[in-house]
Amino acid sequence: MRPVPGSLRARLLLVSTLGASAALVLSLILLYLMLVRQLNTALDDDLAQRGHDLATATTQGDLGAVQRDPLAQLYAGDGTLIGGSPSLARVRLLSVPEVRSLTGSELTHRSLPQARGDEPARQLSRRIPHGRVLAVAVSTRTVQAARERLAVVLFLAAPALIGVLAVVGWLVIRAALRPVRLLTREAAAITSLDIGHRLPRVPGDDEIAELARTLDGMLTRLRVAVERERAFVDDASHELRTPVAVLRGQLELALATIDHPEEVERSLHASLAEVERLTGLTDDLLLLARERAGTLILRAEPIDLLDLAGAEARRLGPALGLRVEVAGEPAVIDGDGERLRQVIGNLAANSAAAAASVLRLTITRGPGSVTLEAADDGPGFPPGLLDSAFERFARGDPARTRGASGAGLGLSIVLAVTVAHGGSVEAGNGAPLGGAVVTVRLPVG
Repeated sequence: MRPVPGSLRARLLLVSTLGASAALVLSLILLYLMLVRQLNTALDDDLAQRGHDLATATTQGDLGAVQRDPLAQLYAGDGTLIGGSPSLARVRLLSVPEVRSLTGSELTHRSLPQARGDEPARQLSRRIPHGRVLAVAVSTRTVQAARERLAVVLFLAAPALIGVLAVVGWLVIRAALRPVRLLTREAAAITSLDIGHRLPRVPGDDEIAELARTLDGMLTRLRVAVERERAFVDDASHELRTPVAVLRGQLELALATIDHPEEVERSLHASLAEVERLTGLTDDLLLLARERAGTLILRAEPIDLLDLAGAEARRLGPALGLRVEVAGEPAVIDGDGERLRQVIGNLAANSAAAAASVLRLTITRGPGSVTLEAADDGPGFPPGLLDSAFERFARGDPARTRGASGAGLGLSIVLAVTVAHGGSVEAGNGAPLGGAVVTVRLPVG
């Protein structure tokens, strides 16, 4: 058997009931002790007042006051009984040695022989003027009976109060956890086919309401992520379908014209171009997948970004029909040269695809970072594309275009490589050439 209940409601009820029971029992014990102390204090105060009154009366010569008291005796200094209450005719409250040894006042417990048995009593003995000793007693049977009745009442009331606390605690916990049960039931009903489902709103500002809002926000983010993944799969399928269809068509054409070597060679060259496009597209998708999974491996080495940009400008300019200008100052960073060449190449290809004629790469050193600014004289980013320029398959023209530049993965790769280096990237339009401006910031170390 499990020593602790598995249900949160049962555990909360158990803890709250045990805690409340312990506090209740402790309170009842303190209440009992306090009431008993008050009764004893009242008894002692009564003894002190009676002793004072009798001492005053006997000092003034009124020995009858002692005889009128229910339980009192007056002794001479040598222990001789001078007088006392009729109820104590055969009983001495103090023995002769006790009388002689008493110096001040003394409060004691004792038992008085009575017809119905020994009577528990509280006794005050004090020395008064003329060397005499006064002893005053009071029965504590009533106090003991009151203590016993109080203990019985508290003993019987404790279980009832604990039961009431348990019921109230169960009702409060059930009401507090009702939204949790509702959230659990609604969350269990959500499937991958129903990602638009929202959790019910929990009113208030307590922890459960905050949990409901947090879970609802998490579902919203998951819904956005799932929609993006679905869009990514759709776009990737579309991009892969076109070259595969073209490749199949070229191969079928080559088979149909097997007796014409020129046509076969032309078809094979076209097929090779489509294979190269497929290879580039799959490499880009693999890079993005690795970056998303956190497994993109970089070979860190000291690299002068100005030299790297100059070398890429000389290589890319003629190939893309673009005049690439490089300006700035030498800036050495720790990075992966091959990946950084891919960043510059994708920025140049993006400018060439936008019909720009000039691309200016500017290297600037800053405190702890190096900035690579790529600005062209093209039309710039469409207004609706600035917020999603770095998303996968994001393009200004919704029409599907052929060629590697038409896949819409160039800036996504720029972002992935930059983030993998611990940097950031942003897109805009305007100065210095009036077209698109992409700013890449990389840390120095």
